[in-house]
Amino acid sequence: MQKEDIALTPRQIVAELDKYIIGQHDAKRNVAIALRNRWRRMNSPEDMRNEIVPNNILMIGATGVGKTEIARRLAKIAQAPFTKVEASKFTEVGYVGRDVESMVRDLVEQSINMVKTARKEAVKPKAEEAVEDAILEILIPTNSDTSEDKLLNEKTRENFREKLRKGELEDRKIELSVQQSNNSSVSMIGGGMDEMTIMNLQEMIGGIMPRQQKKRKVTIAEARKILLEEEMSKLIDMDEVKEEALYKAENAGIIFIDEIDKIASRSGSGGGGPDVSREGVQRDMLPVVEGCAVNTKHGVVKTDHILFIAAGAFHVAKPSDLIPELQGRFPIRVELNALTKDDFYQILKEPKNALTKQYVALLKSENVELSFQDDALLKIAELAYQINSEVENIGARRLHTVMSHLLNQFLFDVPDVIGANAHLVITAQTVNEKLDGLVKNRDLSQYIL
Repeated sequence: MQKEDIALTPRQIVAELDKYIIGQHDAKRNVAIALRNRWRRMNSPEDMRNEIVPNNILMIGATGVGKTEIARRLAKIAQAPFTKVEASKFTEVGYVGRDVESMVRDLVEQSINMVKTARKEAVKPKAEEAVEDAILEILIPTNSDTSEDKLLNEKTRENFREKLRKGELEDRKIELSVQQSNNSSVSMIGGGMDEMTIMNLQEMIGGIMPRQQKKRKVTIAEARKILLEEEMSKLIDMDEVKEEALYKAENAGIIFIDEIDKIASRSGSGGGGPDVSREGVQRDMLPVVEGCAVNTKHGVVKTDHILFIAAGAFHVAKPSDLIPELQGRFPIRVELNALTKDDFYQILKEPKNALTKQYVALLKSENVELSFQDDALLKIAELAYQINSEVENIGARRLHTVMSHLLNQFLFDVPDVIGANAHLVITAQTVNEKLDGLVKNRDLSQYIL
């Protein structure tokens, strides 16, 4: 198996994260080091490679300060399998709910999809040729009578091939045989079964029962999509896909555990009630984070070298309220800063996916130009910060509600009242007119913003 080829330096990783996330430099530095260490491990001497374990990270910070976004962007930079889970959704073994090992199975599914997508892209040109031939065979079946008929048939096929390539036949309907899935039968009897049993049953039924063929009338454009998927699936070796996906999950996988503070036992609480169940979930989580073998429908996955990033607001509980063994498995602790007015301003202006840029793109689809004056952005940032301070601090998510209220009327009026080629300019005065009244009424703003 090849070594990991993602070789960005920690500074380059931070620079990439800076394109999407404002501030939080300490958190970015730590995740950048953790990612680079994975590459270092894969390029270290073989006798030491299995001994080097990842330094899992615990992020501490209020909602909306960028914890999840940092982990998600990190996975994209690393081109690594990534899954996000919420610790509060897990239940102790023996209770109804998701067991902690399901997060590893989710990671493997992500890895399978990643590798399969990459393999499909590699075989796509070859598959497209096969699809073209299959559609031609439906339109003009091969005639094997006389040599003259063959020649005429071939000329006709070539004419139709040209038309297909020019897109002249896309709306023409043809009859196609499509395969039906067998999983519906499993879902009907799946109530009460655990995830692993259902997955194994689906695999077993898929192997025993041949998929039924169904005739459908579809356009050539639709047929292309259906046939392309089938042809690409034929050209990739699923055993190789599984092997590579399991390797990626084990050595490059990132699991982000959100709301870990929700399973921490509150300081000074008694020994009963929900705290017992919370501690049970922590103890179930411990072997997965420490390193164990988890059964998945694609094979056994060892979790020793998966990078775990946990996050929580820790408003009520403290990190020290987690069981000591679990605390020890997250040696890197990063506190994320609360967002300031200047942070809000930068968030509106700088990131590649800034909210302002998203709204500009939305209205551009209607041929309407939208622009924001700098003083308007400063005012929006000030209002978002003020509402967070007075009502409830939800971090950068506050910008979504503020921007939505600011622009809702414009979004409603386009294109009926505000037609194409219009130019909308958002000024500080516009912001004051749309939002000042709401902010002044604190009781009302609690429900609206």
